[in-house]
Amino acid sequence: MNSKREGRSQRGALCRALAIGAVLAAGSLVGDAAAQAAAIHIRDVKLTAPTEETAEIVVATSGMPRFSARVADGGKRLLIDLEGADVQGAPGAITEGNRLVGGVMTQSFATGGQKTTRVLVQLARPAAYRIRAEAGALTVNFEAAAQTGPMAAPTVTTTAAPVESARPSGATVSDIRFDHRSGHDRIIVEMTAIPSFTQSSPAPGRLVLELKGARLPDRLQRTLDVGAFGGMVRSISSFRRKSDPSRVVVEVDGRDGAAASVAREGNSLVLTVADGPVHSMLTGKGTDGGVARRARVVAREDSLDEGMPRVSTTFEAAASIQEATTEPDQADAFVPAFAGQQRRFTGRRIDLDLKDADIHNVLRLISDVGRVNIVTADNVSGAVTIRMRNVPWDQALETVLQAKGLGMVRQGNMIRVAPIADLNKERELEIARRKSEQQLAPLETRLIPVSYAEAGELQARAKDMLSPRGSLAVDERTNVLIARDVGGNLNQIEELIRALDTQTPQVLIEARVVEATSRYTRDIGIQWGGDTSFSAATGNPTGLAFPNRIGLVGGASDANTQTGGLSPFVTRVPNPNFAVNLPATVGSGQGGALGLTFGSINNAVNLAVRLSAAEASGMLRVISSPRVLTLDNREARISQGTLIPFSQVSAQGVQTVFQEAKLQLLVRPHVTADGSVAMHVKINRDEPDFTQTSARGDPTILKREAETDLLIMDGHTAVIGGIFTRNTGRNLDQIPLFGDIPVIGVLFQRRRASDTRSELVIFLTPRIVNRAEALGR
Repeated sequence: MNSKREGRSQRGALCRALAIGAVLAAGSLVGDAAAQAAAIHIRDVKLTAPTEETAEIVVATSGMPRFSARVADGGKRLLIDLEGADVQGAPGAITEGNRLVGGVMTQSFATGGQKTTRVLVQLARPAAYRIRAEAGALTVNFEAAAQTGPMAAPTVTTTAAPVESARPSGATVSDIRFDHRSGHDRIIVEMTAIPSFTQSSPAPGRLVLELKGARLPDRLQRTLDVGAFGGMVRSISSFRRKSDPSRVVVEVDGRDGAAASVAREGNSLVLTVADGPVHSMLTGKGTDGGVARRARVVAREDSLDEGMPRVSTTFEAAASIQEATTEPDQADAFVPAFAGQQRRFTGRRIDLDLKDADIHNVLRLISDVGRVNIVTADNVSGAVTIRMRNVPWDQALETVLQAKGLGMVRQGNMIRVAPIADLNKERELEIARRKSEQQLAPLETRLIPVSYAEAGELQARAKDMLSPRGSLAVDERTNVLIARDVGGNLNQIEELIRALDTQTPQVLIEARVVEATSRYTRDIGIQWGGDTSFSAATGNPTGLAFPNRIGLVGGASDANTQTGGLSPFVTRVPNPNFAVNLPATVGSGQGGALGLTFGSINNAVNLAVRLSAAEASGMLRVISSPRVLTLDNREARISQGTLIPFSQVSAQGVQTVFQEAKLQLLVRPHVTADGSVAMHVKINRDEPDFTQTSARGDPTILKREAETDLLIMDGHTAVIGGIFTRNTGRNLDQIPLFGDIPVIGVLFQRRRASDTRSELVIFLTPRIVNRAEALGR
């Protein structure tokens, strides 16, 4: 039984060895065929960093490279694929970069029987890039920017002669695509080569890109309606000119105010269309041309294990592999996933059915399938029994490592597998060594001048960045910080001080209080009356014994009754004897009156009539415009007015107090990160009203006040409040009963009408006077 079992075990091991050998041989044949088909060899890859804000990568090739590029992982990676290229002599990874480019990895894999080399650039912060291809080299330039994307080309405006770019002819347009993004649109014209082209804007919103010496297939002579995306582009038309079929025109119908720039990405021309200058859109400047504050890293703590190999058994697929369609033979790039991150496996799916297979052979099999280099330590041993169906190869590798208590360290494109205990011990020894080096590092003393802030205020913020050996002091006379620490910490402290020591934004707040009042009044009145007498003295006795005499006199007048106009000889009639006394308010400069008197012989019958009417209308407009300049987050107040004395009677006697009646602006502004102004504002306008007084003659105070919190863009005007009032009135004074008689009742009435309208509107305009100096960082 033992001999049979041993025979079966040997035959099983032999079969497994043959299977592994067949897989390795097949991979070798595919690699050899792809290498023979490759026409371009990558000789070297170099990364240079002239400054902390720029970087340059030069890929030395044996011929003219053909490439395509895209941004992945939210702008943290740039992937450049060189078609038909393999690696010969170039380093697999470059880990020493700067604060812009963290590192470069070069990896070659087969796609459809042809070699393709991927240059993966890891960005430490967003950057704008430009790629230039020439015979023998591919050059990539980087500059720090607000977001990762191609460098902006100069914006082309409407000119008499369009700008022309000289390129070799003989190109064929392979595709024209539309890409809608937040804030801008892109039209990608893919070609076999870049021909000569011109860009112009013959009319507002119309953009024309003309390719000279190019060929356009019939299927691409079309019009794309992209207005449903809601971007700056409505439609894209591509056609050949009838006069010259070798000229291809791409015409973009954009919205008013659209501007465009053309950039080259490999064998494609990218037309970027945005609202306003494209350069400001790509660099993060506001539409008003100003600069808004952005968050930026001024210091990064150097971890003791930074740069050390990381121990992990968990893999996370690169974002670029998720975005692209994975070919069957394409290598699967991956990076370790750490605590708190979700595990993702996107490697090529494989089937494994092994029993008691040696761990070394299993790792070699996974290395060949995943196109990675795996080196195992001497103390890695054991057998693995595994059966998997349709499982990503990176998940299979993780499962094998976890089952055997192994870990892995990735250095460039190499993976080293060893027991986790050994790797952790190596890590602890490296951390201890770095700690000892940090304790022995020499100390430096640096004087950091502070220009705009108080050095004492910045001292508390910089202390957190000191090492246990460091110290920080302030010289108040010169406003200088005296820092003593290791060089790396001093650099971080100085960068922090430079970032905080900037001009405080100054805000000019202008308020405008507009008051408009219109009045209309009309007053119509009548006075009439008289006297009559029936007696022997006047020659018209009644002829009766009783009553022998009758007298009738109007009695609705007194000493203050207006009688002007009744007599051409005197301005006032002593006894008008009005029976109806309902005059309008007339006088000097107001209204008018007309008096009529009628009398009989011997003055037996006298009648006096006086008609008076007045109508007045007026418009009053008051504009008050207080303005005040203050610093960010500082309260400012400006006022103008008068003090009105009031008398108060108390047990101590008569005391005089003063009441303010003034125009006042009280504001506390705060400049936001995007360059707007948030503020708490209070405006009041008080004035005395001497037409309404108290019993002692003290005037009342008319108050108008607005208090609110609001957010306004720099230089814009907002209406923060308004009050509109309208008072209308109709008055009718009449003699009871007689005034109700139709038509004749007018003789017994006084009619008055009034209409008063008042409107109060308050405008507010903030302006940041030192915007570029205070926010330009």
